Amino acid sequence: MKWGALAAALLCAFAQETVFKVDVKLVRVLATVKDGAGQLVGSLEKADFTILDNGVRQELAVFERHTEQPLSVAVLIDTSLSTGIELAYETESVAKFLKALVGEGNPRDTAALYSFSHDVTLRTGFTRRLERLEGSLKGLKPLGGTSLYDAIYLAGRNLDEREGRHVIVVVTDGGDTTSAKNYHDALKAAQLADAVLYAILVMPITNDPGRNVGGENALAGLAAGTGGRVFFPSVGAMLDIAFADILRELRTQYLLGYYPKNVPPSKDAFHRVEVRLSRPHLRALARNGYYEESGAEAPGWKRVR
Repeated sequence: MKWGALAAALLCAFAQETVFKVDVKLVRVLATVKDGAGQLVGSLEKADFTILDNGVRQELAVFERHTEQPLSVAVLIDTSLSTGIELAYETESVAKFLKALVGEGNPRDTAALYSFSHDVTLRTGFTRRLERLEGSLKGLKPLGGTSLYDAIYLAGRNLDEREGRHVIVVVTDGGDTTSAKNYHDALKAAQLADAVLYAILVMPITNDPGRNVGGENALAGLAAGTGGRVFFPSVGAMLDIAFADILRELRTQYLLGYYPKNVPPSKDAFHRVEVRLSRPHLRALARNGYYEESGAEAPGWKRVR
């Protein structure tokens, strides 16, 4: 074989063997659907959902009803001085919630426990060992200020690399007072971690002059931006019901996924996501967007080779 023909043959073989790998990113969106009466709806089909990314309709590549993806739930308990006597009721209800979480559903579901006052403390890392979680609830004492945003930021960072669905449950009696991070830092950390945030505002003061309206609005914004919601229970049975409602929603979530196509760029690297339903009497709770990472893979993306 002549050198020219040999070179052409080698070049052809090399071209056949060479695979140029392109990263395709899957955006995952968890959605909870309710009817006009606030009841959960778990029987919808893929065709019932439409998803928009920066206003552009996307094709659903993933659809799971009552998804069995494992849960990683970060429970954040406010132990600031203002919690006072309510702290005992809070820890009791949290213990019931954790028992139900690890005792039912996916055998890979896990929980972590944080407390926050002026500092944030990781009491127990992600585990299914109920005795460890329950042990961490004992001996909590109210002290200092309220570093709510720091707690959410830290939980989001720790949820970042975990498999499956990510959830942050915050139990607090008011707004932030001592965080180094701000509202936007906390929201971005939760969204980067693809986490749904539920806030339980214990014993809100109904008298307007005494209410922390700013704190309530901040919690509502954090929950809405991630597809969660805020509960306003009193202690005792109502607090238990709030935790039970969260668990029911987590067991009835839809998992939607798509590969972004023809999406216009965002100046702030934030993509607005909207989930629409074919039935007008239903509404979907889902995160309102995601952050596009530059040069790195953002949490909530799946790398496909």
